[in-house]
Amino acid sequence: MAKHTFAVLLFIISFSAFSQQNDAFCDKLVALQKQVFENHYEPKILNDSLSKGVYHLFLDLLNEDKEYFLEEDLSTLNKDELEIDDYLLNQDCSFVAKYSDILQKRINQSIAYLETLKSKDLNYNSHYSLRYTPEEFYTYFKDEAELNNALEKKIAYKVISRLLDQYEDLEEITSKFDTLEKELKPKIIDNEICVLTEFLNKTNGFDNYVNNQFLNAYLNYQDPHSIFLSNTDKTIFEDGLSSNQLSFGLITDKNDDGQITVAHVIPGSSAFINGNIEADDVILSLTANNNTLETFCVSNKDVQAYMTNESYDEMTFKIKKSNGGTFDIKLKKSKIKVEDNAIIGYVLSQEETNVGYIQIPSFYTNEESPNGRGVSLDFAKELYKLQKENIEGLVIDLRFNGGGSMQEAIELCGMFIDRGPVSIIKYKNGQSYTLKDTKRGTLYSKPLLILVNSYSASASEFFASTMQDYNRAVIVGSKTHGKSTAQTIMPVSIKEDLGFCKITVETFFRVTGKSLQAQGVIPDVKLPSIYDDLKSYESNYQFAIKNQTATVKLPHKPFAAIDVKTLVEKSKSRTENQLVFNSILDKNSKLKQSIFEKGEPYKLSLKAIDNSRKQKINLIDSIFKTNKVPFPLLITNTEATEEVLTFNPEDKSENEDYLEELTNDIYINESYYIIKDLINNF
Repeated sequence: MAKHTFAVLLFIISFSAFSQQNDAFCDKLVALQKQVFENHYEPKILNDSLSKGVYHLFLDLLNEDKEYFLEEDLSTLNKDELEIDDYLLNQDCSFVAKYSDILQKRINQSIAYLETLKSKDLNYNSHYSLRYTPEEFYTYFKDEAELNNALEKKIAYKVISRLLDQYEDLEEITSKFDTLEKELKPKIIDNEICVLTEFLNKTNGFDNYVNNQFLNAYLNYQDPHSIFLSNTDKTIFEDGLSSNQLSFGLITDKNDDGQITVAHVIPGSSAFINGNIEADDVILSLTANNNTLETFCVSNKDVQAYMTNESYDEMTFKIKKSNGGTFDIKLKKSKIKVEDNAIIGYVLSQEETNVGYIQIPSFYTNEESPNGRGVSLDFAKELYKLQKENIEGLVIDLRFNGGGSMQEAIELCGMFIDRGPVSIIKYKNGQSYTLKDTKRGTLYSKPLLILVNSYSASASEFFASTMQDYNRAVIVGSKTHGKSTAQTIMPVSIKEDLGFCKITVETFFRVTGKSLQAQGVIPDVKLPSIYDDLKSYESNYQFAIKNQTATVKLPHKPFAAIDVKTLVEKSKSRTENQLVFNSILDKNSKLKQSIFEKGEPYKLSLKAIDNSRKQKINLIDSIFKTNKVPFPLLITNTEATEEVLTFNPEDKSENEDYLEELTNDIYINESYYIIKDLINNF
């Protein structure tokens, strides 16, 4: 295969001729490549490496769990592994059709076999064996017989699993099993058929879905954050977090098993304040005004319509957690509290040393607000309240903060430094631009500590790294995610309606010229975390942009160096003999083992599955159980917050629960002592 180093130019020049084929997919593909070559920060050339990478990404997007294609299908499709670049250069888009044809064929075969299972007796007495298998060990089914066997096993497992969800008493299930199974099995099968049928009946057609997945594979090969968006996808992406109406604050999705799941909990919403619903929780049912919507074979649109029904102001959600436990959670509709957005300051104290604490859930911005209030202005409001409490230091908690508005992060930087560069932006043409804080003065000049973990990403890393480079704050916790790229949404074509793409167009660098891309921010004081090494870093993503450096044109003027060595030594002397910290290493090891190692085989039977579920629940509970802090801090509200709570009894109750949660957070506890040491040496 020839390496097509100069093929890009040829490909772009042939854009007009190619479009004349009147093939919608080809039009999208050509226009998309043109956008990538012209706008992507680091576009990749058409060659065999691209062909191989895009091919395997395409297969994964179509068949991530390897549930449809058989080994014999792969023997046909694998011929494309080193041919895709040639298809593109030869302006041949017909190759994608066979993927759609084979996939539809296999899905229809599965539907047909599932129909036969309605009249077939399944074996629930140890005929099948089960075993937890991590994704990296997934393999394609050898033939149709092996696939059918897997479908039987899947239905039998789901019948037992659903019964265990509905009934707590194992003896009751056993005594009524034949009756319960006879009633439930057709529902389980119908749900599986529904999932597959809905898959085949994708919006705008199945072929279009497959074509779009190829476009996504091509973009994902450029970098993991570049994606294709249909017009509908773009609308959902931009409007999904709208807060202009009453809402429970849940954005739902439907997973590959046909389950309705929580895709996002909107900060400041009723669900967010409740705190018991998390992303990836499964919604089993929704009940309002004595009407219950079971999520068996229900579309996500129907669920969203049910939640937005104006007659339903209060709703009970039956939630299934990842550990298998089920809970009923009652929520009331409310306006998203964008004005507050859960940014609340608290006071940490012991021995007359007051330290402020503010958690930032995301770097949100509220462009629709007439005041233009985003996180920086909300933060400033809470900081003002804390300063009236005579705080001597401030802890900013950025754990699980996935980023958001870079402009908000810049504004926040400006509160702690007196003018100067905050980052270097680099574009695809090699040119760079220095972002600056142009405002004189600071809002806060006392000691600052920033708490991070592996899920602190993008804008939160931007802020933390800038404060670290200026010696303005001590960074505490775990290595951060490592994303320093920025994306923009643009139309695939300015001439035709071909959808949209989100493309990586620039990278940002630290004021030192170094990058945190694929490396993250390294804390000054490291604390162990149960989330360490879970392959959730940017560097674990396939085709992530590599770490680079930038030329510094405007040097920054850092504050006096922080005596990090002393802070580390004192922190280590406090934590190394604390059971609560030592247990984290063991918990992290158990969590990694449960995720990345194959489980022990067990039989597919009611008793064995019940035992396996209980073991999983116990394991997860033991890993995430909150241990009591040995020497808890006094954590209180500001006087301003207390005054507001006197008029809101419900909020006051939730506030008390949250204060207790903060009190038992060992990272907040240790952060207090670290910043107290910093205060003493400031």
